Amino acid sequence: MNNTDKILKNLTDSDLYSRYSGLLSLSNISLLLIDTTGNILLEFNPSPDFCKHICQEEETRICADYISRLKLGKEDRFICRYGLANILLPVNVNNQIIGYVVGAQVYSTDSEYRKYLIDIMAIAKDKKLELEFIAKSISVIKTIEENKIEIHEQLCGYIAKNICYDIYESINNTDKAIARLSIEKEMLEKKIIDLEVKNMSLVINPHFLFNTLNTIARIAYFEKSHTTEELIYRLSDLLRYNLKQDDELHTIGAEIDNIEKYLYIQKVRFKNRLDYDIDIADHIKPHRIPNMIIQPIVENALVHGIAPKRDGGKIKICAEKYKNDITIFVIDNGNGFPKEVLQSLHQSKSKLGIGFLNTDKRLKRYFGDPYGLKIVKSDYSGSTVTISITTKPNARRL
Repeated sequence: MNNTDKILKNLTDSDLYSRYSGLLSLSNISLLLIDTTGNILLEFNPSPDFCKHICQEEETRICADYISRLKLGKEDRFICRYGLANILLPVNVNNQIIGYVVGAQVYSTDSEYRKYLIDIMAIAKDKKLELEFIAKSISVIKTIEENKIEIHEQLCGYIAKNICYDIYESINNTDKAIARLSIEKEMLEKKIIDLEVKNMSLVINPHFLFNTLNTIARIAYFEKSHTTEELIYRLSDLLRYNLKQDDELHTIGAEIDNIEKYLYIQKVRFKNRLDYDIDIADHIKPHRIPNMIIQPIVENALVHGIAPKRDGGKIKICAEKYKNDITIFVIDNGNGFPKEVLQSLHQSKSKLGIGFLNTDKRLKRYFGDPYGLKIVKSDYSGSTVTISITTKPNARRL
């Protein structure tokens, strides 16, 4: 292993994800760092299950379509055998390629039809996988507009260039602290601003949005479309509540009311594939909790537990109070978190993991170390996540 290989290895062993978290928050499309032979060194944003479990021969190596292009040693944008758009960008230091940033693994709107041409039977026979798993993996592959793929390509390019700078400074500068400064301050902040400018067209004035939603709701009322009217009003309330959030404590009742609106909207979307039950006693609702703690847990239960299940399922939110302690339960009877998602929830190297750990830290900061977030169980019968807090005034760390 030469000097640059060691530096690349040391770089991936460091908390590399958090260093680029500002950029990574702009996209949820796959983005990985690999070495020159195709071994995956770090998943910034994970690959789809289809690519990971079907296209890749090994879970720790990129697929053959990528590997065949590594010998060329240059930037590439290509469509794989299954029609997915892919990006390949070299990490070049002192005219030597020491790795690649790869990403996308999505359908464009023009190529989405190719997912329906995949021979599931042939894959099942070749890979010895269940048809249901293959079909589910194909169905959840993202379809992205071309302009968003281009923005993601820029994102990959910025990270590849900054890794080059990082390694170059590490080779030519013995002061590692100085080596880090050239990236974060001068490059990433500028690129984040550039990307935000490109997405300015997506920003809508909140007052305009609420007024428009309320106008549509009134039209629905006069047209006697009462379900549509109720849906729009709840969406408007949900957006308004989320928009005004700060880091203050809110009542459990207010948080639950917000979650009920969220689940109502999802119920309209999933119809009989989603049921939910909220059972919070009145004497618990006045107690306070940090804002937006429960809703992401409910959303994870829906996205990872209920949505992938053919017949859907049910989410139950309940709470119990014992002496000064309150425990809130988010229970679903879905498929449970996928193995890789469950692992990421306990790591700080993924966005899910960072969100889970940050939520746990927020609870501990307010209520003390004995309290927080916990996955009580997650298997094929469903998942249970608990949120524990205390009502003792002296336990809170405000």
